[in-house]
Amino acid sequence: MSFTRLLSVNLNDGHFMPMLGFGTSAPRKVAMSNVEEAVQVAIDVGYRHIDSAYSYLNEEAIGQAIRKKIANGTVKRNDIFYTTKLWGTFSRPKLVQRGLELSLQKLQLSYVNLYLIHYPVSLQPGEEFLPMDSQGKIIFDTVDLCSMWEAMEKCKDAGLARSIGVSNFNRRQLEMILNKPGLKYKPVCNQVECHPYLNQSKLLEYCKSKDIVMTGYAALGSDPGKDWVKKDNPVLLEDPVLNAIAEKHRRTPAQVALRYQLQRGVVVLVKSFTEKRIKENFQVFDFQLTPEDMKTIDGLNKNMSYFDHSLFSHHLDSQFPDEY
Repeated sequence: MSFTRLLSVNLNDGHFMPMLGFGTSAPRKVAMSNVEEAVQVAIDVGYRHIDSAYSYLNEEAIGQAIRKKIANGTVKRNDIFYTTKLWGTFSRPKLVQRGLELSLQKLQLSYVNLYLIHYPVSLQPGEEFLPMDSQGKIIFDTVDLCSMWEAMEKCKDAGLARSIGVSNFNRRQLEMILNKPGLKYKPVCNQVECHPYLNQSKLLEYCKSKDIVMTGYAALGSDPGKDWVKKDNPVLLEDPVLNAIAEKHRRTPAQVALRYQLQRGVVVLVKSFTEKRIKENFQVFDFQLTPEDMKTIDGLNKNMSYFDHSLFSHHLDSQFPDEY
């Protein structure tokens, strides 16, 4: 069995997902050339799970990096697990496959390994960015999650996506899919914000009970330079408890935060555009946190989100009013 397979989780459709993924969401100040370079470095370091989305506006650069590493023999296409996400402007069933096809065109790949519904919301077709009302709230259309999911299933049947899943769904929205009459494929994963200050323990327990993998983004907190990120939250990697555990293990706080997720069974995404950090963040498979460490980090939970989800809070189908 390959090293990558040993560090992977088995999805409910029989495919495998590497437990540590390289995230590519970036502030607009980050040049596309830097994104391409970072992805190439990540592949050289050993990352085989690359996570992006149509809305990140960088899939051309990511596709170019992947293709270069395939061309020079570093990896084969089958070695790479690539995730993209359906943006809300393509949420109508007749547009779902088109959204994926546009990502594939940018990537110049014939399939993705995982296609996710980015948010359980719908936006007006043709809106590249988020339409706002006079109060700064996002303008949504009504969304039919079950019809959207049927269109996602067709993408899998067409071979354009090996697996399909969701992102930013809560229990209620997952149940809408799981209880849908005629369900052909269950979501293989639910990608949500997850870190020691928002450990999502109840949602994780529910997902495990349904054989759905939970994937965590913002695992190290998040860049306050992004428009969507709250500016006044504490910095996770400066937490004294996390730093004390890191010092004990002679690791960085980031490595401890990532290891914490892996030991909980969470597939974790981490991003950096600095070679040193990209390498450090991958060095999380050769040490173990103790049960006491895990319990201590559990105690850091504040149910605190770095992302300003209040933009979605007025929407009927938004996840955020629910507990989990």
